[in-house]
Amino acid sequence: MFTIRRLTFIVIIFLLSYASLPAFSTYAVEPEKKPAAQLFDERMQLYESMSLLTNMRWQWIAAIDQYERTMSKARPKARPKLGEDVGIYIEEHQWVGTLNPDSNDQHPNSIQWFDGIGKDGNSDNIVSRNDDSDLLYSVLHAVSATGTSDEALSIGLWNYYENSRAVQRIQQFEQIYSQYNKLDLFEHAFPLPLRSVYSYRDTWGAGRGWGGKRIHEGTDLFAGYGVNVKSTCYGIVEIKGWNRYGGWRIGIRDLNNHYHYYAHLQGFSKDLAIGQVVSPGEVIGWVGSSGYGKPGTSGKFPPHLHYGIYTDRGYIEWAFDPYPNLKRWENEERKRLRP
Repeated sequence: MFTIRRLTFIVIIFLLSYASLPAFSTYAVEPEKKPAAQLFDERMQLYESMSLLTNMRWQWIAAIDQYERTMSKARPKARPKLGEDVGIYIEEHQWVGTLNPDSNDQHPNSIQWFDGIGKDGNSDNIVSRNDDSDLLYSVLHAVSATGTSDEALSIGLWNYYENSRAVQRIQQFEQIYSQYNKLDLFEHAFPLPLRSVYSYRDTWGAGRGWGGKRIHEGTDLFAGYGVNVKSTCYGIVEIKGWNRYGGWRIGIRDLNNHYHYYAHLQGFSKDLAIGQVVSPGEVIGWVGSSGYGKPGTSGKFPPHLHYGIYTDRGYIEWAFDPYPNLKRWENEERKRLRP
């Protein structure tokens, strides 16, 4: 009897102690964050293997995947993560076929029978909606149905997305990747020289009266006339010219699908053109006080750079406060310049 009681007591103590420990699954399922260099290397290996399989240049493949990744980041609830790394999202019914009675079908022949988009991208004879190779190859197979030349792929992208903005974004991303021939293009720079005299604070949401009641969608960086204005990112010049609110202004699209807006400029850097690819720190214009009137209007306010960022959500764009990014880029640039 004593032995049984003692054994029972030991078991109870063990169970209570075990119950007080954190669940093992909390640690077992937490993935380790890969270093950026490793992540880009693995992506490039996947893109190059898909290039051999589809006869598409890897820059197009990277551009499609990156566009899909930006859409998933902008709309995470509507586009939950499917693969380990690729940004591709495909609806379940689209994957297996609308009339397919098995929503979890992974058989290539039956999915093809029901006109599903899912394809076997790694030759394991399984079509998995959670496999990076299968996801990416499925989209590439659909897009390249019209051919793999640049012109044919543009047509294929329209047939797949039926959205001119999506086609334009992917074309822009392809241009950026082709210009630098690498994936790691997410470095940023502060838009003004750190050795210049400037000041700024968070003015997001402040009221504006000229041209009607509206809010301030950006940050004003005050500096003297003619101070260099730099690109904050790797990107492509999307807009250049006059706007009655922003004066002489430039819009640059980056690989995060963020639109960087520089306004009230005194002028533009020589030879800067729409469609040109730029890099962080590249001079694109100069601080001025243009705007609030017809082309050429200037001097209605102190010289400053209005800087804004907008994110593309597929059909519309939303502005968000750039001030935290500006502070971070300023601090990072100061660290890089330290001896």
